[in-house]
Amino acid sequence: MVLQARSRHRGEAAPKPSPLRGASEPGERAPSSPGRRKGPRAEPAPPARGSVAGRLAAGLRALGLRRAGRGGTWSTLALAAFAALLHWSHITHLFENDRHFSHLSTLEREMAFRTEMGLYYSYFKTVVEAPSFVTGVQMIMNDKLTEYPLVINTLKRFNLYPEVILASWYRIYTRIMDLIGVQTKICWTVTRGEGLSPVESCEGLGDPACFYVAVIFMLNGLMMALFFIYGTYLSGSRLGGLVTVLCFFFNHGECTRVMWTPPLRESFSYPFLVLQMLLVTHILRATKLYRGSLIALCMSNVFFMLPWQFAQFVLLTQIASLFAIYVVGYIDIYKLRKIIYIHMISLALCFVLMFGNSMLLTSYYASSLAVIWGMLAMKPRLLKMNVSDLSLWVIQGCVWLFGTVVLKYLTSRIFGIADDAHIGNLLTSKFFSYKDFDTLLYTCAAEFDFMEKETPVRYTKTLLLPVVLVVFIAIVRKITSDVWCVIGKQQTHTRKQQFDHGELVYHALQLLAYTALGILIMRLKLFLTPHMCVMASLICSKQLFGWLFCKVHPGAVVFAVLAAMSIQGSANLQTQWSVVGEFSNLPQEELIEWIKYSTKPDAVFAGAMPTMASVKLSALRPVVNHPHYEDAGLRARTKIVYSMYSRKSAEEVKRELIKLKVNYYILEESWCIRRSKPGCSMPEIWDVEDPANAGKTPLCNLLVKDSKPHFTTVFHNSVYKVLEVIKE
Repeated sequence: MVLQARSRHRGEAAPKPSPLRGASEPGERAPSSPGRRKGPRAEPAPPARGSVAGRLAAGLRALGLRRAGRGGTWSTLALAAFAALLHWSHITHLFENDRHFSHLSTLEREMAFRTEMGLYYSYFKTVVEAPSFVTGVQMIMNDKLTEYPLVINTLKRFNLYPEVILASWYRIYTRIMDLIGVQTKICWTVTRGEGLSPVESCEGLGDPACFYVAVIFMLNGLMMALFFIYGTYLSGSRLGGLVTVLCFFFNHGECTRVMWTPPLRESFSYPFLVLQMLLVTHILRATKLYRGSLIALCMSNVFFMLPWQFAQFVLLTQIASLFAIYVVGYIDIYKLRKIIYIHMISLALCFVLMFGNSMLLTSYYASSLAVIWGMLAMKPRLLKMNVSDLSLWVIQGCVWLFGTVVLKYLTSRIFGIADDAHIGNLLTSKFFSYKDFDTLLYTCAAEFDFMEKETPVRYTKTLLLPVVLVVFIAIVRKITSDVWCVIGKQQTHTRKQQFDHGELVYHALQLLAYTALGILIMRLKLFLTPHMCVMASLICSKQLFGWLFCKVHPGAVVFAVLAAMSIQGSANLQTQWSVVGEFSNLPQEELIEWIKYSTKPDAVFAGAMPTMASVKLSALRPVVNHPHYEDAGLRARTKIVYSMYSRKSAEEVKRELIKLKVNYYILEESWCIRRSKPGCSMPEIWDVEDPANAGKTPLCNLLVKDSKPHFTTVFHNSVYKVLEVIKE
């Protein structure tokens, strides 16, 4: 139900400060009740096994969080819930303060979802606005708008299960609210000033965009509860959970970007990686494996992989770290084999749910699983080799590395898959002088460049880096002692005793893997920084710093460290809270309105990838290219479209556009002249790809002045120029 309310001006609603400013510090001890006598305390009766409380208590007992009794369990849950609420409130207010999202019109909200965000949201919109849920799903599985004239299954190509699930929840929610007569949104007439016409703005979960963003923020709020439990379990103390959460807040801008870009795949996927790593930690620490833990690991793997095509690379680093601690002797073959089987089952489930997406089967992750499975099966033969432990470690590591690379190459050739070839080229360009069109499009973007030099400095100012280095050195000392014990005694592989605390070694290796990813590709520091926050919790670990806690109370150490961290950490939070803005993109709004009212519904558009996402989302017109660049065919199409910014002739470019059945081309002059760094303007990128035409005037510069005779200008404003392709 919609209620038309009074008019209001955007300036009347000032951005609200985050409640973090006045929030009390969690973890304070409550004063004891007067009159309480000392003496033996009766153990509280356990909850009934079949009840919800019983199942929850059993799960927490499995994670080792019930050591302090029933009161300790509920205090841990209460602190985790408080952390979740705090993070949800924080990111919600940051998003609202940045965009003034509550006062935007439907079109403005859609335009605020730039690049691939708009592409993903468009499928949520399709399912929501379809006559029925089933019809909407069929429409996105037989999509004719995204890569015209092709008909593609976008659910298979673009990891769209989050949009499908959220659309189903939205339809269920609105239908139930309508049935019981509960209002779901309030609509306002918002005056925008500057001679602009008023727009209607709706607030509440009944608005699709508000519902979509709200669910994402709730999921990422729950993620903070997982971080608290994770830090508590890993360190063995609730102080460790407190350290993890506060380190995350103090380094919030380095940990996540969900508050600026909610629809990105990582916003849906990463919370399940936190759960997955918590479960892996529990499995490594447990002396006995339970079916429930393995099933939970399988489900978290699936929920992590389904929304995000990059998840397989993260899981590859995890499998490599687990294999390394197995080789050295921190976990036994039985435990690793179970984990490998779970990963294989998860991969198979995702392969089925993604309608046979062959990129999963030809990934390095799948190849690594197959190689490790084969090596575990050949363990008896390896034991017959009369070599030292160190030699055996080197042999197994080399077999895994070369086996994975060779198997990946063979499977890609057999299945004819080249969709992920650009990933290999991107990594090659990081170490060598390799360049091509696709690689330069990535490396010229700041998020795919090397990590900024300022990032380690920011880590150091909040003391996150020094604390993690202390923890890492303590773990390395343990590893060195264990390994030296084996090498120094010249033992062979017949050693049967396993080293202890394999979960600590796993986290150290995972830290190294995330560091390598973050240094090579700046965007991937979003894995590194949260993991550093988890590692920081180990300053509370008695296994690592028990010698110190015998002399100094752990609480004194932790709160001294947190007090020092808060100096720069509070300044970082103040910087985030000071971001106040309002989204507005009048040139694109004019463009979208012109397309909607001046072109036919089947008119086909081409142009820059970010703009095409907005055209498809808001104007509902067919496009030939889009921002989801992980497909070889799409990359070839984009190269044709971007030839408008090359030095080729207009006739040659028009001929290729006609082959794609393009009716209109949206030209942006800024793309012709902007340059993020030397060698990164579009004409310079094309000089690498097309050296024969180097030195000529870029075509876009010529068409900005005069589009004839091969194109006709039908619309233009300060940013966009729409060229109609003249057919022969």
